Amino acid sequence: MSVTNLVRRPKVEISADGGLKPRGGRPAPTPTVIAAAAVLALIALFVVWPGLFTGWDPIRSDVANSLRGPSGEHWFGTDRLGRDVYSRVVHGARYSILIGIAATAIGVVGGTILGIGAGLSGAFLRGAVGRLLDEALTRVIDVFSSLPAILLAMLVVTFTGPGIGNIAIAIGIAGMPLYARVVRSQTMIVTRTDYVAHSAVYGRSRAAVLIEHVLPNALTAVPVLAAIDIGTSILAVSGLSFLGLGPQPPTPEWGVMLSEGRDILRIAPWAGLFPGLFITVTVIAVTIVGRWFQHAADRRFS
Repeated sequence: MSVTNLVRRPKVEISADGGLKPRGGRPAPTPTVIAAAAVLALIALFVVWPGLFTGWDPIRSDVANSLRGPSGEHWFGTDRLGRDVYSRVVHGARYSILIGIAATAIGVVGGTILGIGAGLSGAFLRGAVGRLLDEALTRVIDVFSSLPAILLAMLVVTFTGPGIGNIAIAIGIAGMPLYARVVRSQTMIVTRTDYVAHSAVYGRSRAAVLIEHVLPNALTAVPVLAAIDIGTSILAVSGLSFLGLGPQPPTPEWGVMLSEGRDILRIAPWAGLFPGLFITVTVIAVTIVGRWFQHAADRRFS
């Protein structure tokens, strides 16, 4: 037996960014990724079970205790109406996070439909009809892409009006171009591969080729993009709510709390500081975990 056979190869190796990764597998999560995942787990508990963390009613006013600083009774202080800021932050996670996830889901579904329609029209529809349909859908995607996402969302809310459902739809529509362009590009690449052509030659129907080969390969990047985009959607929800275009007071939503706290920032900075801090930390945590999944997916398909 040679010496080299006695030396056991390490189970991990150094990645390009300096982190550890399992040999031949996905990269091992760094301490930063683990910390971000722990933050998201805590936020998820806020969403699912806010009563576990606070017994204060986030809506109930107590003017006699208004603008009290952080203390043992009120950890994050109180706002101008005497409402407990900590309780409002905890309960507000449900609105900000769920609206952000709903908006991302709308963007994924709408963008995927547009992207697949544009990508398949040129491949499955021959002649002028296919080219015209592809051109029309591509122009629609380009028009939406030409506007900043937040501006497009504000434009949609202008027509639909403020509210929880309307803001989710608006942000979802603004996010469609991202998924549409990626899915269209991937669909066109997949439909030109040899195995798709061979499936058609061997008598497989277009529907079977689409379900078995095109969709699974064209949509591989969508979950990773959605994981990263959730953070952007949460930030957009808070931004539009800050402008008065989302949930309305006294809803304990993070953007609404920021809007209410800006007028008393000098005398009671905690009223706006803590919701802003939770927005920032949540978006950063979502981005870190999403980037890790993206890196893992890149290694898997490279």
